[in-house]
Amino acid sequence: MKFRSVFDVIGPVMIGPSSSHTAGAARIGKMARQLYGRQPKWAKIHLYGSFAKTYQGHGTDVAIVGGLLDFDTFDERIRKAFELAEEAGMSYEFIEEEGASDHPNTARIKIGDDESDFELVGISIGGGKAEITEINGFELRLSGENPAILVLHNDRHGAIASVTSVLADNKINIGHMEVSRRDIGKEAMMIIETDQRIPGEVMEKLEGCDHILNVISISE
Repeated sequence: MKFRSVFDVIGPVMIGPSSSHTAGAARIGKMARQLYGRQPKWAKIHLYGSFAKTYQGHGTDVAIVGGLLDFDTFDERIRKAFELAEEAGMSYEFIEEEGASDHPNTARIKIGDDESDFELVGISIGGGKAEITEINGFELRLSGENPAILVLHNDRHGAIASVTSVLADNKINIGHMEVSRRDIGKEAMMIIETDQRIPGEVMEKLEGCDHILNVISISE
């Protein structure tokens, strides 16, 4: 097995007690917050497998709520996430699911406010790492380890090429890319992980591409 850094061996700087049940859970919550783009007013958190069985003892609950408040894995405020969520006006509910899931540490997070709602499925894969496997019904894989953009677009000829052309013109290298769609000719979604953060002016160019509905940046 190859490791990219010492942190792949010893794990991330984090609030304990568990890298998979605490740090990984916080990453899932934080990615949900970043993808939603603002502080939600409510959250319904469905837990599966070992998450459902041990979430209170391992701090999975405070970690996910802390992530939804945009706290990093090492942020001491995670310990007071419930209290801070109340102060921020965000309600939350945990639902222990008995059904099976593809991964033992799985959370389905539904968040929203008076304007819109959002849903994702995340898994904690160990060592403080997490992956997003579904966003608003689109199946995909997002690691959260690198800068990335989520592009919602119409499933039309040239939509993907227009986005990748803008990135190429601005010398932004793609490390990983996935495309998911519900049906031919309907809405589709691109997840593109890059080697560097995408500047604001490039984001504006992407938003102006043909058939693009929305572009969201996810920082490393």
